[in-house]
Amino acid sequence: MIQLDFYGTLVAASLVLLLGRGLIARVGFLRNYNIPEPVAGGLVVALGLLMLRIFDIEIRFDTSLQTPLMLAFFATIGLSADFASLKKGGRVVGIFLLAVTGLLLVQNALGIGLATTLGLDPLMGLLTGSITLAGGHGTGAAWGTVFSEKYGLASASELAIASATFGLVLGGLIGGPVARLLIKRVAVPGCQPQQTPRMPKGFEQPNKERSITPFSFIETLALIAVSLLAGNLLNGFLHGTAFELPTFVCVLFVGVVLRNGLSALGLYQVFEREVSVLGNVSLSLFLAIALMSLKLWDLAALALPIFIILAAQTLVMALFAIFVTFRVMGSNYDAAVLAAGHCGFGLGATPTAIANMQAVTQRFGPSQIAFLVVPMVGAFFIDIINVIVIKLYLALPFFVAV
Repeated sequence: MIQLDFYGTLVAASLVLLLGRGLIARVGFLRNYNIPEPVAGGLVVALGLLMLRIFDIEIRFDTSLQTPLMLAFFATIGLSADFASLKKGGRVVGIFLLAVTGLLLVQNALGIGLATTLGLDPLMGLLTGSITLAGGHGTGAAWGTVFSEKYGLASASELAIASATFGLVLGGLIGGPVARLLIKRVAVPGCQPQQTPRMPKGFEQPNKERSITPFSFIETLALIAVSLLAGNLLNGFLHGTAFELPTFVCVLFVGVVLRNGLSALGLYQVFEREVSVLGNVSLSLFLAIALMSLKLWDLAALALPIFIILAAQTLVMALFAIFVTFRVMGSNYDAAVLAAGHCGFGLGATPTAIANMQAVTQRFGPSQIAFLVVPMVGAFFIDIINVIVIKLYLALPFFVAV
């Protein structure tokens, strides 16, 4: 076994991003289907590590940087959200939230239905539904422990981690193709004449040049650091209470308060271009580490019935994005970008959703509303709603009887 330390892992993650960019530039298939660069590079490395494992060679990475990078990304999401913009997108956020809630209900119904049909414990169906797909690794691990201790479901945690890994991979793979299919039906802003070029906001087009200065960089870095510190303190204060929330939600909340509080008091205006640069760096490195660290052999260990359920969930996610999300969000270019984002966090995680949308907007043009709606819904509201939906399903008679 080869163990890479912090520095070795950082070098590897950087090389993964460069590999992904090279693949996207040279492989038309990846470019045409809007596969994000970290996904392309990360999966190639993960597949390479899987091949090495056949020869009893295993490479492990130091993932201690992964959580801080994820939290830094969510801090920049919060720092990018001003109440004026949220007010403008309030109706759109509400509609998208309804679509997201509908998917959670469908995922759990499908999982339970297929598990019962295949002769499995219905809890396995629930575990391969919104718990691990929309919820991700953290939510899956938490509920896996509950299912093992309270309901006696064997290997629940292992199943949760494997299912969440499956979702993370597929969420990053299907978003681009879904958007490509939908964009054929709409007018693309990048193909329309524009009277005044607009500087992309937030995370819309990460490769656009943005002017920065050393002092403003330090100011923004300080805001992110404060968001991380205060968010972790808030998470510790809420731990064990009825208001307990994931750490990244607390960090995002602090970012929102900082952005709007400082602005309302007239003390400071957040420099959005700086925030987006640091956010994109954090996002790219986080995804690179997450994907190159994937243990694909965990997916190979999935029993055939579980694999069938997860494959069906992937198909339903794509169909839901095409026939529900796209249509209820207006059947336009913004709706196509939103559909790509929904695939990302409907199966994987919010960072995957952002990467999916960036792959689309980098090629076809910006979508300000998508980058306003998806981070707020995917990083904040979905966790709260998911808990409510899961508990509603657990209240069903055949679960109560277990």
